[in-house]
Amino acid sequence: MTNLADINFEAILKDIKPTETEKKRVMELSNELIKNLNETAASIGAEAEAVLVGSVAKSTWLAGKADIDIFMEFSLETEESYLKRCGLKLGHNCIKTMGGTAEERYASHPYVTGSIEGYEVDFVPCYYIEDASQLKSAVDRTILHTQYIKKHLKRDQADEVLLLKRFMECVGTYGSEFKVGGFSGYLCELMVLEYGSFMGVLEAASTSWRYGQVIDLENYGTAELFKDPMVAVDPVDKNRNVAAALGLQKMSEFVVASTNFLENPSESYFYPKDMVFDSGSIKEEFTERGTKTFILTFHPPNIPADAVYPQIRKTEKSIVKVAEKNGFEVAGSDSWTDEGHRAMILVEFETWKLPHMKKHMGPQIWFKEHQERFLEKYSGKAWVEGDRWVVEVPRTYESVESFFQGVLIPKKINYLRFGKHIKAEILKEHSVVDMKDFLEFTWDDEVLRFLHLYLNKNELLCR
Repeated sequence: MTNLADINFEAILKDIKPTETEKKRVMELSNELIKNLNETAASIGAEAEAVLVGSVAKSTWLAGKADIDIFMEFSLETEESYLKRCGLKLGHNCIKTMGGTAEERYASHPYVTGSIEGYEVDFVPCYYIEDASQLKSAVDRTILHTQYIKKHLKRDQADEVLLLKRFMECVGTYGSEFKVGGFSGYLCELMVLEYGSFMGVLEAASTSWRYGQVIDLENYGTAELFKDPMVAVDPVDKNRNVAAALGLQKMSEFVVASTNFLENPSESYFYPKDMVFDSGSIKEEFTERGTKTFILTFHPPNIPADAVYPQIRKTEKSIVKVAEKNGFEVAGSDSWTDEGHRAMILVEFETWKLPHMKKHMGPQIWFKEHQERFLEKYSGKAWVEGDRWVVEVPRTYESVESFFQGVLIPKKINYLRFGKHIKAEILKEHSVVDMKDFLEFTWDDEVLRFLHLYLNKNELLCR
């Protein structure tokens, strides 16, 4: 059995830290982009200054994963319409000059993402602020975040952040985007500042974390404003919870993974797990469960990824709720998308066939008006149980197949709750397939991995 003393963190860091060559190239490119932006701004008379932010600026990025974030600061007096227009223009011009490809996206306001020399670069216009009281848009804090971390994170603690990010990445809890619902990079940095080191974070998570766990580095005392699983009061804005995007599921998974690592340390936690699966083994596992599983497939809408995932999950939850309301007990559900061509909702049923008739409870016999209406509707078929009128009525759906056929049509689809984009795509084209038939098709590893992890939910949390 491996002891913590046997874990070669230096060797792990050698694998996950950017090499000097990578660092030099990333910083050279960043400086070149900033120079381009500032020169262009000066040439058109725009009072804007480009600033490097994010993990690259803080030296906390993992090898091969340098996303370059450049913010363009405008004065607080700048009209918002001009800030947006000029910011987009500067970003597009820089990407074109550098021979990259551009795509406009939207956060609190529009920004430009470019693919330049193999790196993804975000060009984001923002207001220059000195503190959170001057905040005009959510992105304005980002420069303050970068300044705070650069001021407070010690040089050796940057390595601790890398170990934490890598560990979280490999156990499936890293990333604050809706796809994951996990820990953001900035939250990882604050946690290292709070607990001192990577091991300090894991030990705290394993032994002392509870629902509502608080991190308040500046002792603002505003944690009570939030009701999230974890509250990390933003050191640059006492009215913001940095951990707002962290879901209870991913927080709990991290606690479990931390405990597993401390009890049985292994360097394998810092490397992608080699999962063994194929369609045959997955089909066999589903068969052995004795349940019945269906996959609803449709084309994901052409909207930003952070909008796609909440809509798909909302649809998933609604299908489960309506199915159970109709008497079909659900064992579990999950969803997946490649964000471009395929979206899937998996629903596993413990009950998938029901009798033709069901018992429908009516009013109590004491309420004459309700009783009269009930008996008028079900004349001669109702009886009394205790003090309630009861009647047997035909079910709307006797099988899960008929349920899906019934609720995914224009007349009935409004029974489900989801975003309008998902609704439009499902009405346009969809299929509902029994898992056994679904696995007769040839699927790529990403789809099979999704199914494998549904069946083996603890797979990434232990080694």
